Amino acid sequence: MPIFAAATESENPAAAIARQFSWEPRLFISQLVLFIIVALVLTKFAYKPLLAMLDMRKKQISESLENAEKTRQALASAQTKAQEILNQANTQGNKLIEEARQSAAKVLEVESQKAIATANDIVTKARQASEAELVRMKAELRKEVGRLVVATAAKVTGNILTAEQQSRLAEDTAKQLTNN
Repeated sequence: MPIFAAATESENPAAAIARQFSWEPRLFISQLVLFIIVALVLTKFAYKPLLAMLDMRKKQISESLENAEKTRQALASAQTKAQEILNQANTQGNKLIEEARQSAAKVLEVESQKAIATANDIVTKARQASEAELVRMKAELRKEVGRLVVATAAKVTGNILTAEQQSRLAEDTAKQLTNN
């Protein structure tokens, strides 16, 4: 029988198509029932879990994107705070350095003044010691000059002078040296 046999005029076009394709209503209904059963089974055990898994994955992706955005914002905030902290530390460091310089200058000035005062004290004590030494040396010189005058006078006069004459001569000589 030809596949595309022409339908007779009295035959229903749907029946002609059915006869041409060898359509059997019993087989069609059984295949339809099997298709519906397979569709229901696939829907229940494959399609719905697949949709649920896709929804869950979609939710995880959106949460990951939100977390990534939050992390990016937190990182930007942390970098800003770190920069602020670095700026504050730099400012404080510069301030501490300046304070240290000022403190060192003050200490240097105080120590310089102490050194100058100490030097002045040393110079004053040296002058006093020098003056005391000069006074001592003058006194020794007077004694020695007095002794020499007495000895010279004794040789010149050829006499031995008494203790009273020696002391009077030494006093006179000392008075004359003091006046000069």
